[in-house]
Amino acid sequence: MQLNDRRISVGLVGLGRLGRHHAENLAFRIPHCTLTAVCSVKEEEVTAAKRELGVPYGYTEYEEMLKNKELDAIFIASPSGFHCKQIEQALAAGFHVFSEKPLGLYIEEALQVQEVVQRHSDQVFMLGFMRRYDRSYAYAKRQIEAGSIGEPVLVRCYGLDPAQAMPSFLQFAKNNYSGGLFLDMAIHDLDLARWYLGAEAQAVWAIGGSHRYPELDQLQDAETGAALVQFEGKKMGIFVAGRNCVHGYHIETEIIGTHGSLRIGTNPEKNQVTLMDERGVIRECTNGFLERFEQAYLDEVIEFIRCIRENRKPEVTVDDGVYSTILGYACKQSFETGQLVTVQSVSPAKV
Repeated sequence: MQLNDRRISVGLVGLGRLGRHHAENLAFRIPHCTLTAVCSVKEEEVTAAKRELGVPYGYTEYEEMLKNKELDAIFIASPSGFHCKQIEQALAAGFHVFSEKPLGLYIEEALQVQEVVQRHSDQVFMLGFMRRYDRSYAYAKRQIEAGSIGEPVLVRCYGLDPAQAMPSFLQFAKNNYSGGLFLDMAIHDLDLARWYLGAEAQAVWAIGGSHRYPELDQLQDAETGAALVQFEGKKMGIFVAGRNCVHGYHIETEIIGTHGSLRIGTNPEKNQVTLMDERGVIRECTNGFLERFEQAYLDEVIEFIRCIRENRKPEVTVDDGVYSTILGYACKQSFETGQLVTVQSVSPAKV
């Protein structure tokens, strides 16, 4: 079969909100890709996906899906706590693997997955840091590499989820699926800071609280949190994450350099429409991550399929997942203990 004719057969595990979105992309919007199988512990989700997406195989046991010889790749969109084990199982079964973030909730398991990925170097592994594939964020990276702002020295990130999503999140968190504010939400911003600054973290101090939803305190989580990070070369990161943004989904990033700065998403506008009525001049905001990063979610999977077809590795690696997990976990430790935390370094031999 010629390369241009080759289709990649994918099995997806996890059919929650994001998983279902990925399933629809894989089924209908990704060139040279076929969604062949889906898996969920909820049988009704499997039945619906088979019927509505035209998927021939459905499973409620992940291990059973891995026995399907028609598959080329496994797409992991399950809750965060399952990622590491499922990545290892899929690689051991001989599949290419795409996993949603984070790589893991604990440093030890992330390092273990790193070793497993390295042992299966002939297989494609990609982690879902989709913001790197957002066209605005990618453009900012190119501007930095071109020297437009000189040397980047500070990254400031706001990541605020809409308040309307809190009821569903609380159920998610109560099932121990989250990993906490910094590993669940801020992990994207932590990865972007590493990417833009070209440096790894050395120390972090994180604080937070739950003011509107104090029940998060019982889960050792925060409704709103902030972290100050010292990176190599005295570079800096300021991160604010929250789950109670009343105006919508607000994602904002600023990179300050020695000769200028870049800002992405300063106004979280839904589109280019301005509404003028008795309330004044209104610009609607995006209402969730699937809307804001719709194209990025598509583009990252297109890249994954291309990597398999072209026998090459993606730019986002398992090492990015390891370093971001280490930093996210350090933020979690600092928040829980109230102490300044030194970020664990990783031996170059492991990276």
